[in-house]
Amino acid sequence: MATQTPTIDSQVHAYERDRPERPWSRFLQGPAEVTGDDMVAAMDAVGVDGALLVSPFMLYRYDASYALEVYAKHPGRFGLIKPFDPRSAAVAEEIAEWARTPGVVGARLMLTPRSGAADDAGLNRILAAGATAGIPVNVLGWGQLALVGDLARRHPNTQVVVDHVGLLQPFAPPVPPDPFAELATVVSLAAYDNVAIKISGACTLSHQPFP
Repeated sequence: MATQTPTIDSQVHAYERDRPERPWSRFLQGPAEVTGDDMVAAMDAVGVDGALLVSPFMLYRYDASYALEVYAKHPGRFGLIKPFDPRSAAVAEEIAEWARTPGVVGARLMLTPRSGAADDAGLNRILAAGATAGIPVNVLGWGQLALVGDLARRHPNTQVVVDHVGLLQPFAPPVPPDPFAELATVVSLAAYDNVAIKISGACTLSHQPFP
């Protein structure tokens, strides 16, 4: 008998309400909270077997404590990914420790216009540490796809995963008039064997309703 292929969501976020014990860093567009229990219930409702649980940078910055709590409660449902700070001198050691944590499947790098060039020491420490630890580095690189390509070329032994199709996602409607304007630049990253692209976010960019 053929085994059914599991359905895995490539990126979800879970978070609590803003509270003094675990305060939000900034505001995230969406529900006031989506707890781990809420996420599992939503997955069950549509037949999703598992998901990559990415600690939300906008709320918790580099603190993945809530994601770890969710994994501890639902260990068979999530793989864990958290962002890392390229300004941390100890980031290589931090990634090595993270990679040894049960449930971990990746690290995340948030690129911004202030991230620097491809020779930035912090960016390169994160990419190199991912290869050493044997985990992919997920990169949010809106408007920074040339830099993503340069980093992938510098680190051919690091699996780079481009988040959200590599394209800017609106946090609320409406969808931009030409949301796929940079798609050719995204596709050009296929020149690097160590780059994969998550299509998470593609639905957010659609002008057509589901399905």
